[in-house]
Amino acid sequence: MLFNWYPGCISCQKARKWLDEKGLSYTVRHIRDEKPTLSELTEWYHRSGLPLKRFFNTSGKLYAEYGLKDKLPTMTVEEQLALLASDGMLIKRPLLVTADKVLVGFKSAEWDTLLNA
Repeated sequence: MLFNWYPGCISCQKARKWLDEKGLSYTVRHIRDEKPTLSELTEWYHRSGLPLKRFFNTSGKLYAEYGLKDKLPTMTVEEQLALLASDGMLIKRPLLVTADKVLVGFKSAEWDTLLNA
């Protein structure tokens, strides 16, 4: 599993603690310092089955600074993915990628169900 996180994010800290308590093995990636590539994001988006807006950190300051609430609806999927790939801080976190699942954000009950932990 690949655990994309930002250490200062409380949800990320909770998710990492949850993974550790379950004894699950994962690789850590700092989402700001080693941002996901356009290719990765495209693959994860398609595998997730989620609306692309779920991949955006809508509560982050960059989302507000860029005025994305109003801009996203007029952007193509390709433009949105390129924007996400441009700055890891635009991406909702944590972002957990397994062999067959992509989990965006942390909700312990959802992770329990989806990871059968």
